[in-house]
Amino acid sequence: MKIRTNGIDLNYTVDGNGPWVVMSHSIACSLHMWDPQVELLAKHFKVLRFDTRGHGASSAPEGEYTLEALADDVKGMLDGLGITACRWVGLSMGGMLGQTFALRYPGIFTAMVLADTCSRYSPDVWPQWEARIKTAREKGMEPLVEPTLSRWFTEPFRASRRDVTDPVAAMIRATPVPGYAGCCYAIPKINLTHRLKEVRCPTLVIVGEQDQATPMEMAREIHGAIPGAQLVTIPSASHLSNLEQPQAFNKALAAFLEKSR
Repeated sequence: MKIRTNGIDLNYTVDGNGPWVVMSHSIACSLHMWDPQVELLAKHFKVLRFDTRGHGASSAPEGEYTLEALADDVKGMLDGLGITACRWVGLSMGGMLGQTFALRYPGIFTAMVLADTCSRYSPDVWPQWEARIKTAREKGMEPLVEPTLSRWFTEPFRASRRDVTDPVAAMIRATPVPGYAGCCYAIPKINLTHRLKEVRCPTLVIVGEQDQATPMEMAREIHGAIPGAQLVTIPSASHLSNLEQPQAFNKALAAFLEKSR
């Protein structure tokens, strides 16, 4: 299904019944990144998954995106669906989007899960993102597939679980270049740590113990900045901890969200 918001079309799906849970994926993925979590959550919640601007079946306009614009996309989607309160589950870029939204539109999130994400980057990371933009624009997404998978999964998992990594590789390949580039401009500009004390909803921070993309110290920084936040570390997992260790991830997620019902 699609909904018009903030000048673009967002693709979304809804599963289950109950209080709303909204799930937001990583860069170069789609709403299908959350497939291992939906069946569990849909037993008790109404689960809204969506393709972020520039990803999946959503619009992918040219230009430099901002996290604030992505948050405005979400606000328009929630308004269009009549959602005035929800729980947020975001991983990587989805976690950055969650933090941005919670500060931009306080009072809508009744609980928030921030997985494998960060609240600020040092300015010296920009050349890495700039290089990814250049590669995508000049050569397409294919050259980015293997380097991205190496950051997102541990080496033993990549060697033994092609059934999981191949679909992720397909999502990376399918990401529209304008959408990938647009989000690459947005992500490294995040700088919210100093404002996280303003977050008032219960928050769970999850991080893969071997996360290379947003390492544990970034999760600890968020955990320390948000009043009353909880922190869960997922052993034997890198960046996409929800896919590498779904049982451990789901256990932490379900226990936290159950308290918020």
